[in-house]
Amino acid sequence: MSSAFARTGKKIVAIGRNYAAHAKELGNAVPKEPFFFLKPTSSYVQNGGKVEIPQGIIAHHEGRSSVVPRSWKTWCGLETRYTPNSDVHPLSQPVARHVLLHNLRHTLTNPITTYALQVELGVVIGKTGRDISPADAKSHISGYTLAVDMTARNLQDRVKKAGLPWSAAKGFDTFTPIGSFIPSSAIAEPHALQLKLDINGVTKQDGSTADMIFDIPSLIAHVSGIMTLEEGDVLLTGTPPGVGPVVPGDRVECSLKDKEGKQLASLVFDAVQRQGGYKFTA
Repeated sequence: MSSAFARTGKKIVAIGRNYAAHAKELGNAVPKEPFFFLKPTSSYVQNGGKVEIPQGIIAHHEGRSSVVPRSWKTWCGLETRYTPNSDVHPLSQPVARHVLLHNLRHTLTNPITTYALQVELGVVIGKTGRDISPADAKSHISGYTLAVDMTARNLQDRVKKAGLPWSAAKGFDTFTPIGSFIPSSAIAEPHALQLKLDINGVTKQDGSTADMIFDIPSLIAHVSGIMTLEEGDVLLTGTPPGVGPVVPGDRVECSLKDKEGKQLASLVFDAVQRQGGYKFTA
């Protein structure tokens, strides 16, 4: 199938909170059954491409409360918050956030939208099916891919609080960087893989698919019991915990390795400022 799935697949099914540590770091309960949301295939961007951050967005990698500010006022310069010296990213140095906002190397028109990203193992569906049993799930998998799920976080928070859908926060063009196709025969054990994400050479996520709450057969069974999974669809299986700001000009590098440390895939992209289009307003 090569990477044709990115051109011919009809939907991206993204599983939420499938790693307990990630759910807890965001203050969410660990789910008792899988839940998911959909992303448009128009959000794909290929390896080596550019992720366009809509105007006004300050990007950050979702993560630990010790680094991520607990108040939007902090980002807006309305209160001072200090962070530890453990993170080398310029937005994580122990200086007042309002000072950082005045000295960002990028001009941002509305510094209160946040931008989160997370590395994930993608499962590529190779055979259409519905009501697939866990025992039969493997026969519907053609392969895997390395992917990143992007989120405009406070846009999402605002619409969720209003009881509205949050597709826009996940569905911007370029909000799903995608790697090359990995045939299923190349991965004997998909639940023993190492996912890693670096920003400007600094590791922000480093986790194992062994920590999934719901395994891949269970996810396929759950989703296909609700909607038909079609050839070329991609199932994003969730993300481990992690942290790190992202702004235009940053380079993001991801890798997927097996339990012996052999690299199976890599994914690299640059964050750039989007010109035109949607602009978040508070």
